[in-house]
Amino acid sequence: METVKETEAQMKQSIDHLSKELSNLRAQRPSPSILDTVSVEVYGTEMRVRDLASISAGDGRNLVVTPFDPQTAGAIGKGIEKANLGLKPIVEGNVVRVPIPPLSGEMRKRIVKEAKEKSEKAKVAIRDHRRKANDSLKGQKQQGEISEDEQKKAEKLVQELTDRFCKEVDALCIQKEKDILEV
Repeated sequence: METVKETEAQMKQSIDHLSKELSNLRAQRPSPSILDTVSVEVYGTEMRVRDLASISAGDGRNLVVTPFDPQTAGAIGKGIEKANLGLKPIVEGNVVRVPIPPLSGEMRKRIVKEAKEKSEKAKVAIRDHRRKANDSLKGQKQQGEISEDEQKKAEKLVQELTDRFCKEVDALCIQKEKDILEV
């Protein structure tokens, strides 16, 4: 059924979006993805840091940002500071070092709470896709495009997809929570 395939694709997109959102949350280990949302004003326009530089995890507590154009290092440092991530970048010549302070217990709890909120939003989106699919199937049955048996079978498949993707959301959230709480 076309409706079931479309619904599965939409639910998969919700999972992909959640994965990206969770990767932006800070865990114990420095991850270059925490700078994904940082914008910097250079060349008279706003650009993302990852479009201006390569970002790598240095030693265990630093990110190293190496600008493609060394003259943008200062602007990148200012942009990271303005991004309200609680990070204090250090511009060393053509490189920007971003020390990642250890997470306090309170900070960990706040980040876990944020991860759970994002996970719940993903589940709501998945359930919304289910509702739209079921509405579409009911409409198709009323139009005479599909039989009642086909409708029931497709609704069952959509529910199985919903259950599967909700479990996947839970698994992603649990893994992120472990990463955050790991000392």
